[in-house]
Amino acid sequence: MGGGDTKLAGPDLAAGIGVGELGDGATLLGHAHGEAVLVARRGGEVFAIGATCTHYGGPLAEGLRVDDTVRCPWHHACFSLRTGEAVRAPALNPVPCFEVEQRDGKLYVLGKRAPAAKRAPDGAPASVVIVGAGAAGNAAAEMLRREGYSGKVTMVGTDPSLPCDRPNLSKDYLAGTAPEEWIPLRSPDFYKEQNIELRLGVNVERIEPETRNVVFTDGSRLGYGALLLATGAEPIRLQIPGATLPHVHYLRTLADCRAIIARCEGAKKAVVVGASFIGLEVAASLRTRGLEVAVVAPEKRPLEHVMGAELGDFIRALHEEHGVVFHLGHTAKSIDEKVVVLDNGESLEADLVVIGIGVRPNVDLAERAGLMIDRGVRVDAHLKTSSPGIWAAGDIARWPDPHTGQNLRIEHWVVAERQGQIAALNMLGRATLCDIVPFFWSQHYDVAISYVGHADHWDRIDISGNLAQRDATVAFRAGNKTLAIVTLGRDVQSLQAERAFEEGTGKEAS
Repeated sequence: MGGGDTKLAGPDLAAGIGVGELGDGATLLGHAHGEAVLVARRGGEVFAIGATCTHYGGPLAEGLRVDDTVRCPWHHACFSLRTGEAVRAPALNPVPCFEVEQRDGKLYVLGKRAPAAKRAPDGAPASVVIVGAGAAGNAAAEMLRREGYSGKVTMVGTDPSLPCDRPNLSKDYLAGTAPEEWIPLRSPDFYKEQNIELRLGVNVERIEPETRNVVFTDGSRLGYGALLLATGAEPIRLQIPGATLPHVHYLRTLADCRAIIARCEGAKKAVVVGASFIGLEVAASLRTRGLEVAVVAPEKRPLEHVMGAELGDFIRALHEEHGVVFHLGHTAKSIDEKVVVLDNGESLEADLVVIGIGVRPNVDLAERAGLMIDRGVRVDAHLKTSSPGIWAAGDIARWPDPHTGQNLRIEHWVVAERQGQIAALNMLGRATLCDIVPFFWSQHYDVAISYVGHADHWDRIDISGNLAQRDATVAFRAGNKTLAIVTLGRDVQSLQAERAFEEGTGKEAS
């Protein structure tokens, strides 16, 4: 999906390279048997894996090697150099792994190595039910099977569509530059082959922890040995006259995105209510489709509460360069068939209105089940809830973050996927701490913004590089501590910041 195959470059590794050409800790891009291959040395070991990230086709040779893994520069997927396994989302598929032979002072990349089968540990639950078929739920189901779990796995979702690549809904797919076949994370055949039962377009009435049952609205019941709650979040609805008119839309599901795209046919003017990441990505996508776009938001700068004044001004200027008109410091008061009326009485023509004013976590099921709630579902360091046999992950989970010392709830796609994977591992008894460093990316036209860490407050913002030239590192600091790093055009620095946060070295901005 996405970037396509890496062009063949570098030496022919099947023909061999000199042992001295690959120093300890070094990586080298080459090719073998018609495929791009990355070779790496760690001490006396030499590894060879496919060089193209299986997420969006990022070039792994331009990423960061950490111990016996390599991380993709685009969206921080992580692969094992030993096996090719995608050990951390957002990549879900492995890259090929090749045999390496050393003889006569040269290294040769031979044929592909078959992946080793895993076996779930004794004591794994008899069955797993996953309530929620989004990022966390899908990643958990896949991880269970990758780890050799052979029990029954059922994934339940209210959305009738297959689990989909939600970040793309506001980006390339909405802009018309990505086909719909990119959007489902997996095909129906994949779930059949993996023996993952999908119950989509259904609603759960309640969870009964005492009997370990999920009860559906039609009265049917489904027992579980272990349960993952991954119910995600829902858009906050705008409560003003006209907010339910047919040309007013929200964006959360594939059906939502299809409806917006259909409305674009024949539309000329759009109003986006809310300068959130979703709102601004929608604005960029609609401009790519040729619509006139106005953005209405109460704040003085877009995203200032997340990214500060300097980045907020940069993002506004970037959108204005592409023709977006901002109406900041204002709110929408009413909507009719052709006009959005603002609180100052101004009227904006609109054939299409998209509302992006935030989301709320879906915690109703957890609350009714008696789970501990703390502005989300409270979980421990292994993502276990207060009820035995129940885990939570994704937008609803509030976990104790070892890096900040806070209890965090983060609404990021990659965080949700990685938490789903961690929850699955813990269900199988593979004690795995949730010690991930939050990461997300946002796309605005041809500018990608990468954010690592978490800063809900800061004392100062330090900028190195040049925002206007789209080559910069922005550090959010409190006292002498770096809380988060934003990069533009500096993918490796973003990876280095992620690694430094993991290690707690205090060198996050270097």
